[in-house]
Amino acid sequence: MEAHVTAHARYVIADIDNRLYGSFLEHLGRAVYTGIYEPDHPTADENGMRRDVIDLVRELDTPICRYPGGNFVSAYNWEDGIGPKDERPTRLDLAWHTSESNQVGIHEFAEWAKAANTEMMLAVNLGSRGLDDARNFVEYVNHPGGSYWSDLRKKNGRADPWDVRLWCLGNEMDGPWQVGHKSAAEYGHLANETAKALRAFDDKLDLIVCGSSHSDMATYPQWEATVLESTYDQVDFISLHMYFENYEKNTAEYLALPEKLDRYIGTVGGVIDYVKAKRRAKHDVKISFDEWNVWYHERKNDAKRMKEWGWPHAPALLEDIYNFEDVLQVGCILNTFIRRSDLVRIACIAQLVNVIAPIMTSPGGGAWKQTIYHPFHFASRFGRGTALQLDVDCPSYDADIASGVSYLDIAGVHESNAGTLTFFAVNRNGAEPMDIEISVEGFGEAKSVEHTLIKHDDLEATNTEANPENVKPETKGGASISGGKVAVTVPQHSYSMIRVQL
Repeated sequence: MEAHVTAHARYVIADIDNRLYGSFLEHLGRAVYTGIYEPDHPTADENGMRRDVIDLVRELDTPICRYPGGNFVSAYNWEDGIGPKDERPTRLDLAWHTSESNQVGIHEFAEWAKAANTEMMLAVNLGSRGLDDARNFVEYVNHPGGSYWSDLRKKNGRADPWDVRLWCLGNEMDGPWQVGHKSAAEYGHLANETAKALRAFDDKLDLIVCGSSHSDMATYPQWEATVLESTYDQVDFISLHMYFENYEKNTAEYLALPEKLDRYIGTVGGVIDYVKAKRRAKHDVKISFDEWNVWYHERKNDAKRMKEWGWPHAPALLEDIYNFEDVLQVGCILNTFIRRSDLVRIACIAQLVNVIAPIMTSPGGGAWKQTIYHPFHFASRFGRGTALQLDVDCPSYDADIASGVSYLDIAGVHESNAGTLTFFAVNRNGAEPMDIEISVEGFGEAKSVEHTLIKHDDLEATNTEANPENVKPETKGGASISGGKVAVTVPQHSYSMIRVQL
């Protein structure tokens, strides 16, 4: 099978916002406790945070981390997580039917974020609480001093404000499962009034309003239209979420699902344009795709288990063990975000540690990279710069979700400072290798090319603590450049990163 791709310096999509490679940590399962925080662990720092996990997060170079939820935030009292640890209350978390010790709160998370070289992206509770608690939280986090909440922060050991720029106005408020679920009109009014209050404190904040939890919601896309008509003048982003499943064990259909993601983004982009025109607005609202990942391996089992247990603290929950097939899917999802980077400026893989995550830990033991760590790492490290509008000529197949799904899923990024072109390529074809020819035009002379491959003969292959490198990248020979054309052959069902030095 052959594929022909053209990349031209003048045909670009957008400068990619580094926050496209954001992450997410929720008080859910073992994401926090025995994930990032384990005071008795051999690698624990002075704050009780696992250094082995911090090292893996720093390697990912994820620029932002969303916290503390997620469904958890919709019944969360942020004040429970401040002050002396021995005085913090244990609360019942209604979202995941567990007990929350509150041993990690905003102070501990902020110290972890600093150590992990990531910026905080905080969510306020607009489910069980509202405007007043949101403004108090923002004042506690961001005000220098001289007020009740800022002085309480100082009393609790943090003199300087954290100056957090990104604030989520609730989480998945369209979902009936959400504590404090609201109609679009109810939520739009509350979010707008909350945004106005936060802007009265600091009009330079970046505010994110809730869009649809997924594109199969009965209220989609009317939800976006109603909410944005109420909030457009006060917000900067609208949040979207999507998870990917393969219960049917049909790889071709599974790998076609990013076509649905692309339509989702395009539709909401159209709604944004409509509301902007209707309101005669000057500023642009963009998309924060702040929950995305593969999630199905343990989902049904977990739903049963939550009905059977009492209120455990930090149980194993949503601990999907990812396989090589998921590498291909995550690669396609990231490629979609790059190709839509004019609209999607922020995205957060959900989640970062243990809970549907690229990083896994064993309590008291090791930390290791799941299979999906690798495509996310490549995109985060090498997918920064300018997204290219590629012309792709390749055979395709028809799937239930869409017709004409290209066997080659590819995205390209030009890093002018580094003088590189990077192409992320997924061969969706499970039967044939693919000969890819990339014409590089308008960039100057292409000097060299490097091909890094992730491939395993078993789609079900996983990484474990005992065998953490079962699925891993390897540098391959065979890629060549001649006359401004890059030639590389990739195996069937494979992920490739092709780096051209200019």
